[in-house]
Amino acid sequence: MWMLRRFFAACILAGLAAHASAADGPLAIGYVTKSATNQGWVLINAGAADAAREAGVKLIVGGPSAQGALQGQIEAIERVVAQGVKAVAVAPVDSAGIVPVVKRLSAKGIPFIAVDTAIGGNLAKSYVATDNLAAAAAQAEWVAQQIGPSDQIILVDGSLAQSTGRERREGFLDRLKQLKPEAVVIEVHTSWTLDEAQSGVATVLRSHPKITLVANAWDDGTLGTVAALRARKIPKGRVRVIGFDGAPNALALLRDGWIQADVAQMLYRQGYEGVKTAIAAARGETVPPRINTGHVLVTAATLDQFITDSKLSRFME
Repeated sequence: MWMLRRFFAACILAGLAAHASAADGPLAIGYVTKSATNQGWVLINAGAADAAREAGVKLIVGGPSAQGALQGQIEAIERVVAQGVKAVAVAPVDSAGIVPVVKRLSAKGIPFIAVDTAIGGNLAKSYVATDNLAAAAAQAEWVAQQIGPSDQIILVDGSLAQSTGRERREGFLDRLKQLKPEAVVIEVHTSWTLDEAQSGVATVLRSHPKITLVANAWDDGTLGTVAALRARKIPKGRVRVIGFDGAPNALALLRDGWIQADVAQMLYRQGYEGVKTAIAAARGETVPPRINTGHVLVTAATLDQFITDSKLSRFME
């Protein structure tokens, strides 16, 4: 984890240093993230930093003091705008909660780009993210191939205050219902924290010993699930596990046999395309209202190729 944080910091510092010498002053773009420590978000943030550096713009970065802190993110948005940015790429911690500040600042001519999670009220100039409904449906299709007609499984949800959490839940449940209508799904609700996932999965495993599979809405949830299985001394593979994100630490668990599949997002691309789109909006260019950054189902058979294609080798050591 420390290596990833250093990587993100180096990207930002290199970008700012490169722009400081610009004779007429660089274009300033705001980037307000959800997290700087979650592995998936470190990769998204690195993509954002690289997009700014390549375009020769100044990236002014902010974020909440704690994951999921709405007021902290609102304050971060206001801080970056106060520094003269001409557009803001933001990953909302609460799709509805940031609407008032986005609406107020948009009225002053600041375009907003939503990254990973939608902004409510159709206020974003563009939404750059995975098609979460389609990706969650792909997760459910893999699950349907692994379980019997009436198996009991766990679904670890993310925050339902965010469009991302709602869509991943909806896409999974709707598709699984079509394919395995008699399957029993026991949900663990979280606010995107590993500890909530671990505690929730452990509780369900104690009360439902016939659980055969756990599906996770994000990869810190995957880590929490594996921690719960290990704590109960359940051998790897007895309860199958599928993740969602393609974060390197979860892919390491796939390599080790603790999980059997992961729906991988193009994490770096989300940050890269988000800031690239914000730059275009700041320059008055027309931007697509929706940019789907894609997903892929990764299994043991395709893991090494995905790591190579996604340039993740440095994170897998």
